[in-house]
Amino acid sequence: MSAPLQIGLVIFPKVTQLDFTGPLQVFSSVPGANVHLIWKRMEPVPSDSVMVLTPTVTFADCPQLDVICVPGGAGSDDMVNDEEMLDFLRRQAVGAKYITSVCTGSLVLGAAGLLRGYRAATHWTAMEFLESFGAIPTNTRVCVDRNRITGGGVTAGIDFALTLVSIMVDRPTAEAIQLRIEYNPAPPFNAGSPDTAPPEVLALTKEKIAPSKKRRGEAVHRAAARLA
Repeated sequence: MSAPLQIGLVIFPKVTQLDFTGPLQVFSSVPGANVHLIWKRMEPVPSDSVMVLTPTVTFADCPQLDVICVPGGAGSDDMVNDEEMLDFLRRQAVGAKYITSVCTGSLVLGAAGLLRGYRAATHWTAMEFLESFGAIPTNTRVCVDRNRITGGGVTAGIDFALTLVSIMVDRPTAEAIQLRIEYNPAPPFNAGSPDTAPPEVLALTKEKIAPSKKRRGEAVHRAAARLA
């Protein structure tokens, strides 16, 4: 009898909850899988919304994972320079079968030195920062490069998780999960990408995020310098 899959999603202050709750719902439906929410300490973790998150295991007590997944959010700007987080990811990566992320979680993988030479996806606003860590930016919902599997921004986490289930289990299992959660998207507007959003919406969004993008760039610059 094979051992159950160990799937872990790290959480951290100001994480975007949908980055990991989408994958969490998918992974929780994988037969026999053990799914963990991981943080430094067993204490409530504030997300970037009103939701407060509860870890199930600490870095120190986390078992060796088959899948390590890093979600994104504003808090990833802090995590790219958090040595405790980066050391945990490096340790887990040695034995993990799949090293993964959603949204700007790929920047954290990059800061840990785990994406050098790999193609990777991220949120459209952060694509330019991947090269700082030696990754190859790839504008796609899900990017599979060997055992590095990365998702684009936020809602791409569901696509990412279903893709990963199809790889590590099989396609019928992934399709059954997709049906169970009725993942059958039909968005009311075609504004979910900078390629399709109305120009005025894109311009307003870029203006609004400019200060946070500047902070992210500074954090990535420090992280890349430390990694080098």
